[in-house]
Amino acid sequence: MKRATEHMNATIFIDGKFVPEDEAKVSVFDHGLLYGDGVFEGIRLYDGRIFRLKEHLDRLFASARAIMLDIPMTRAQLTDACRQACAKNNLRDGYIRLVVTRGIGNLGLNPFKCKNPTVIIIASTIELYPEEVYRTGIKLVTASTVRTNASAVSPSIKSLNYLNNILARIEAVNAGTVEALMLNSQGYVAECTGDNIFIVRAGHLQTPPVSAGALIGITRAVVMDLAAKTGLAVSEPDLTRYDIMTADECFLTGTAAEIVPVTELDGRPIGAGKPGPVTLQLTSEFRKLTRAEGTPI
Repeated sequence: MKRATEHMNATIFIDGKFVPEDEAKVSVFDHGLLYGDGVFEGIRLYDGRIFRLKEHLDRLFASARAIMLDIPMTRAQLTDACRQACAKNNLRDGYIRLVVTRGIGNLGLNPFKCKNPTVIIIASTIELYPEEVYRTGIKLVTASTVRTNASAVSPSIKSLNYLNNILARIEAVNAGTVEALMLNSQGYVAECTGDNIFIVRAGHLQTPPVSAGALIGITRAVVMDLAAKTGLAVSEPDLTRYDIMTADECFLTGTAAEIVPVTELDGRPIGAGKPGPVTLQLTSEFRKLTRAEGTPI
C-alpha cells in the first residue's frame, strides 16, 4: 500500500474508538497475529462515497460465520465506523481496510479461548499500479504454487491467512513481474495472487468459477453485471493456461486494482499484446459507476 504523506499519522479505529496511528496496537497474543485467525475486507472510496459497502459487509459477515467468528458490531455500526474513519482522515478518494481478528487468547490453537474479537478500520490511500499500467497492461507468469484446495480452506473465506497467495507472489516478483496466475490441483485456472481473472474470446466474457478456487470478488461481480448490460455473453467455465494464452483479451479485477489489462502470460503475448477494446470499454464503464453510486461518508 502506497500511502500519501498527509496521512502518515492516520486516525485508526480499533476496539470501538478512534486513536492516532502510533497508538493503534494489538496484543502479541492476538490470534490474528499468531495464527492468521480472522477475516478482512478491502473497500474503495470514490469522490466521498464508499463503493459497494453493503456487498463488502455481507462478504465479511459470511467469512466470519464460516470460521465461527462473532463480529462484535452490527452492519449499521460498521457502516458508521467506516464513514467516520474516512471523514476523520479527510479522505475523498481512498481505501478502507476492515479487519476482524479472533482476539486475544493463549498460545494454543483453540479459538474459543479468545473472548473478544478485535475490530480494526484503517482508512488511507492506495495505488497498486501506476496509471501507465492501465494503458499498456501487465505480464503474468504461472506460479508453481498451487491454489489452496477448496476442500481444505474455502476460497470464499477472505481470511487473514494469505500465505498461499504470498508464496505465489514471491514467484512473480522473482520472475520480474507483479502478478502470477494460480492454478488449482486439477490444473485449472483459479485466480491470480490478489485478483480475479477474465478473458474475452469471440465477444464472450469468461472467468473461472468459484469452485475452481476463485474468491467471490466484489469487482468481479460488478464487471460481470456491466458486461451483461452491454450485451456481452458471460460464463464461468473451467479455464486452462491454454485458454488464457489463446484469448483475444485478458484482464484482472480487484477492489484495489480495479480492472488491469493483461498482455502476456509466460512470455506469450495475449491477443494483440495490448489492452483490447472490451477491456477498455469495461474499464470506462466501471470508472463511471464508481463515481455515480456508493454510501456517502
